[in-house]
Amino acid sequence: MWPGIVFLKHKMFQNLFRKKPAAPIDFSFVHTDMHSHVLPGIDDGAGDVETAVQLIGSLQELGFRKFIATPHVLSDLYPNTPETIERAWQLLPEQERSLCRYAAEYMVDYSFGDLLQSAPLLGFGKNYVLIEMSYVAASANIRNVIFDLKVKGYQPVLAHPERYGFYHQRYSVYRDFINSGCMLQVNLLSLSGYYGKQIKAVAQQLLDDRLIDFAGTDCHHERHVAALRAMQFSGEMKQLSGYPFGNAEL
Repeated sequence: MWPGIVFLKHKMFQNLFRKKPAAPIDFSFVHTDMHSHVLPGIDDGAGDVETAVQLIGSLQELGFRKFIATPHVLSDLYPNTPETIERAWQLLPEQERSLCRYAAEYMVDYSFGDLLQSAPLLGFGKNYVLIEMSYVAASANIRNVIFDLKVKGYQPVLAHPERYGFYHQRYSVYRDFINSGCMLQVNLLSLSGYYGKQIKAVAQQLLDDRLIDFAGTDCHHERHVAALRAMQFSGEMKQLSGYPFGNAEL
């Protein structure tokens, strides 16, 4: 047999058993991205309308069908109100507005109690209200805030609990939040390792224990989009796509 024919047969044999690359899994199983910072010029997310439109379009390409923009409400840095948030939403072109609703991500700080008592909060879905804490230390009033939100008829949802490093060695705290009536939302990027190995491990454990209710991108910029795009090819996506997130009901 000619050497060239032997070589071709060898290559054909190799190609026959070569493992094909995994097809990307998009994020359509999440349906609605309920945590993002895509409204223009209002916090540390999209800086202008053009960037906002680009982010929403990129997230659509990844499979997300609807969006709930949740700009920060942080008294000293981003003192947003329902009025400032609606104005930012109105700046979006009609097509993007049709895809995107708005709520807020409230920092539980010293002023949040007064805000809760003085004005209606921007929620989403069944009166869900997204709250967060500093990554440095737990909010001293977090338990009281959860209780007061429930009394007011809101359903508190704690944003990205896996990113609060001060709880990593106190895993039982996550169940305590749930027992006190608070729901939990995981950042999809946490499961990619974007924020570090420890945060990824805690996020995965919360999913394994079925403690997570919602998933969000927490998207601020194109670097987040790029990380989500890369995540589509990861081995974790198949498992993640089977999780019963409540986003589709929003």
